[in-house]
Amino acid sequence: MSANTSATQTSQSIIPAIGRILMAAIFVFSGIGKALAPEATLGYIQSAGLPFASLALIGAIAIEIGGGALLVLGYKTRLVAAGLAVFSLVTAFVFHNAIGDQNQLIHLLKNVAMSGGLLQVVAFGAGAYSLDAAAGHKAAPLAA
Repeated sequence: MSANTSATQTSQSIIPAIGRILMAAIFVFSGIGKALAPEATLGYIQSAGLPFASLALIGAIAIEIGGGALLVLGYKTRLVAAGLAVFSLVTAFVFHNAIGDQNQLIHLLKNVAMSGGLLQVVAFGAGAYSLDAAAGHKAAPLAA
């Protein structure tokens, strides 16, 4: 089997859709949690010294729920995945930078790992089971 045939079979499988759903789950659940208990998140944002905590909270909820939903659907997938990757890195280094605390180190590394997975989506696209594929957008890997 050639590498090209293998890549075609993988892009036509359901595996990219499952991966998108699994990656989106943390964003959607986190966004819903923030929406249902905003006081805790506002306090956390303020403790990091960020200005405009209420605006940051609204932005985080929109990014997490909206971006997570778009990732699940596979709509504008590469752009959404890139945005979520940046969001994950920014939140990692702003909120989880106390790496002497093992819990914070794990959260930082989790966010970095999520960014890595999202960059895979940026590189290879949404796959066959997505709104992008239904709209006829090609999911060819990005050039190096």
